Amino acid sequence: MKLGKVEFCHFLQLIALVLCFSGMSQAELSRSSSKPYFQSGRPRTKRSWVWNQFFVLEEYMGSDPLYVGKLHSDVDKGDGSIKYILSGEGASSIFIIDENTGDIHATKRLDREEQAYYTLRAQALDRLTDKPVEPESEFVIKIQDINDNEPKFLDGPYTAGIPEMSPVGTSVVQVTATDADDPTYGNSARVVYSILQGQPYFSVEPKTGVIKTALPNMDREAKDQYLLVIQAKDMVGQNGGLSGTTSVTVTLTDVNDNPPRFPRRSYQYNVPESLPVASVVARIKAADADIGANAEMEYKIVDGDGLGIFKISVDKDTQEGIITIQKDLDFEAKTSYTLRIEAANKDADPRFLSLGPFSDTTTVKIIVEDVDEPPVFSSPLYPMEVSEATQVGNIIGTVAAHDPDSSNSPVRYSIDRNTDLERYFNIDANSGVITTAKSLDRETNAVHNITVLAMESQNPSQVGRGYVTIAILDINDNAPEFAMDYETTVCENAQPGQVIQKISAVDRDEPSDGHQFYFSLTTDATNNHNFSLKDNKDNTASILTRRNGFRRQEQSVYYLPIFIMDSGSPSLSSTNTLTIRVCDCDADGIAQTCNAEAYVLPAGLSTGALIAILACVLTLLDKRGHERPRRHAS
Repeated sequence: MKLGKVEFCHFLQLIALVLCFSGMSQAELSRSSSKPYFQSGRPRTKRSWVWNQFFVLEEYMGSDPLYVGKLHSDVDKGDGSIKYILSGEGASSIFIIDENTGDIHATKRLDREEQAYYTLRAQALDRLTDKPVEPESEFVIKIQDINDNEPKFLDGPYTAGIPEMSPVGTSVVQVTATDADDPTYGNSARVVYSILQGQPYFSVEPKTGVIKTALPNMDREAKDQYLLVIQAKDMVGQNGGLSGTTSVTVTLTDVNDNPPRFPRRSYQYNVPESLPVASVVARIKAADADIGANAEMEYKIVDGDGLGIFKISVDKDTQEGIITIQKDLDFEAKTSYTLRIEAANKDADPRFLSLGPFSDTTTVKIIVEDVDEPPVFSSPLYPMEVSEATQVGNIIGTVAAHDPDSSNSPVRYSIDRNTDLERYFNIDANSGVITTAKSLDRETNAVHNITVLAMESQNPSQVGRGYVTIAILDINDNAPEFAMDYETTVCENAQPGQVIQKISAVDRDEPSDGHQFYFSLTTDATNNHNFSLKDNKDNTASILTRRNGFRRQEQSVYYLPIFIMDSGSPSLSSTNTLTIRVCDCDADGIAQTCNAEAYVLPAGLSTGALIAILACVLTLLDKRGHERPRRHAS
C-alpha cells in the first residue's frame, strides 16, 4: 500500500506516541535537589526532581492532547498532598499539566520551523499550605522534526546564457534549493538535484546544482533558447522525500561561426548617364546567419573596369553594400561597367576558420542608359573685358556649346535676362558672339556676371547654361573733387602764414598707377590778400592766412575757389569752393562763436551804455514797488 504525504505524517506520529508511552515508566526516576541536568536518553538525579529531556513530535494531527511526559517528585507519596504547577513558554496555552499526577500534554499542533523548543518551569506545592516542597526548576521541551517541508528555490526561476558551440561540460548556472527542515536531524533537509526537462542538451550535478552542457555543437541558428526544469528532492532523493522544482531558461549567445554569402553570383543594374555624382546606383547584401557584431560586413571592389568610376561603402544599419557614382557617366564614351565585389566579416573568429573562408564575391554589371542631354559649353566660365568707352554694338567675346548626344543637334544662344536686367549686352543666337547693347560705366557697375543659355534646336527643353564674367575697364572720365564737405574757420586773432585747413581730393576713376592730384587757386583768386594755397605734393593741400586782423563785423564769410586736376590722359579738373567763416577764438585758437550778429548793437549804443540804461530801469522799478504801499496806507 502506498502512503500519501498526510498519511505518512500520521504514521510517524503514531510511532512517536507508542515510543512516548513506552518510555513513561523510565521518566520516573530517583530524587534530585537542584536544577536538573538533561542528557538525551540518560537521566541524572539531584534532590527530588527527576525527568528526562522531553521531546514532542511536530505536526501532530490527533484530536486528543498529545502526551509529552511526566514530572515527579519523590516527596509525592501518591496521597494527593502534592500539587504540580507549570509556567513559562506556552504554559496553559500549549502545554497543560495534571496537577495531581504531573503528566504534561500538548494541546496544539506544533511546528518546529516556527519554534524549535520551549523553556518551561515546574513547581511542586503542598496542597494544604501552597508552600513549595521542591525548588522551582527549569526544563526544555524540544520539538522533534519530521519531513514536512519541501525544498524551495528562493532565487528561481533562473535565466542564463552561454555561447553557442560551447564544449561539453561548460558550466551554465548553479541553482540552489533550501529546506526548512532540521539539517542536524535525519535526512529531511539533505537535498539532491535532478533534471526533469532539458535532456539530452544539459545535465545537473546532483549535489551542487551546477548545470552544464551535455551535448557539443549546439547551434544558435538552429535553436537559440532552451527551457530546463530542475528538481530538488530531500531525503537524499529517496522514496517518500519531498521535492520542489524551478525553471531555467538558457539562451545561446551568438558567435561568428557563419561566413557571409551572396544570394546570387551576379547582379545587373541600369542607370541613366545623367545620374549625378554621389548618387546611389545599387544596394547589395551578403547574407550572414549570425547577428550583431558577428554579422558586420566590409565591402570592397576587388576587380573590374569601374574602379575609378564607382565606390562601395557599407550601411551600418542594414549591413548592405552601397554602390555610388564617383564621376559623371557618359553613354557616348562607355555604355557598361563590370565590378567584382567582395564581402567579408569585419571580425572573423579564428576558432571557426575551418568552416570555410569568411568572405564571398559576386559580379555586378552596370548598364549606362543614353539620355537626351542638354548642350554643353566648351568652358565652365568665360572671362571677358571691355572698355567703358567702347561703342554700342562692339564685340566683347564669343561662347561656344555643342549637343553631346549622337544626334549633335544645332544649338541656339540667348542671354538669361534675369542676369542682365538693364540689357547692356546682346548675343547672336547662332554664333554665340556677345556685343554691347548700351553704353557702359565702370563707376556704376565694374563687373557684369551674365548667364548664357544654349538650347537644342530640335528639343528646346534641353537647355545648357554657360557663365560669362565681363570686367569693365576704366577710362579717365571723372574729374577730381573735394574728399568731403569742409567746415573751415579762421580766428579773428589769426596770424599771417597760419594753416587753417588741410584738404584732399577723390576721383571715382581707378588708374592703374594710382591717383595724382594737383591743387591751386583759380586765376581770379590768385591775387587775393586773405588766403593762399600750398600743394603738399601728396594729394593734399594746405590753406594759409596772408594777413591778420580778420573781423566778423567787417566780413564774416569768405569763399575761396580751388582748382584740382588729376594726372589722367587726358587730364580732368574741377573747381571747388571752400567756405571760410570768421570766428571769435579763445587763447588756444578754439572757435567760440562765429555769429556775426552778436557784434551788432541797437541804435549804435556801446555795451557800457546798454548796461547803464538797464541799471536805471531796475532802479525805477524798485522805487515804484516801495511807493505803492504808502499810498494805500493813506
